[in-house]
Amino acid sequence: MTGVPAVFLDRDGVIVVPEFRDGRSYAPVNIEGFALYPQIAPSLQALKAEGFRIVVVTNQPDVGKGLISPTVLAEMHRLMCEALPIDEVKVCTHTRDDACDCRKPRAGMLFAAAHENGLSLLDSYMVGDRDSDIEAGKEAGCRTVFIDLSYTSEPKPLDPDWVVSSLQEAANVILADKQKRNARCPPSTP
Repeated sequence: MTGVPAVFLDRDGVIVVPEFRDGRSYAPVNIEGFALYPQIAPSLQALKAEGFRIVVVTNQPDVGKGLISPTVLAEMHRLMCEALPIDEVKVCTHTRDDACDCRKPRAGMLFAAAHENGLSLLDSYMVGDRDSDIEAGKEAGCRTVFIDLSYTSEPKPLDPDWVVSSLQEAANVILADKQKRNARCPPSTP
């Protein structure tokens, strides 16, 4: 039996509007600064309708640094899940210095979600706006979609499967790829 496919989504820069400064993005640290990109719910609903589980995998080192409380982070995620068809949120609150297995570019959050929910990583996609997202997706065996927000102070990922400019474009690419793959490998009939 094969697992369920998933679309893994980074949070900030993909779902949540980040603060842009110094050529990169920063996560909001309070509820007042927390905003979802408009018009993304239909794209996520289309992915759900095609059988994908929607799993957010997000590094939130500001918790580990004491810049945001776990309570505020939990409220942000409650609001996000209330507004969007998200099945699960996996969070790494470690800083880079912690050298954990869950912090992207490591794939620990993806592996944990797959193990806990019977997901097929080989049939899944990782969507993110940073090199670390794409690396995590590759480490997990997923196809990767890079949302290029034109950051100037950090490297672009090497060889993502697709490059797009929004979550809506990412969803369209994923749906088209699934359709193409299904046409090549139709389901077996009894």
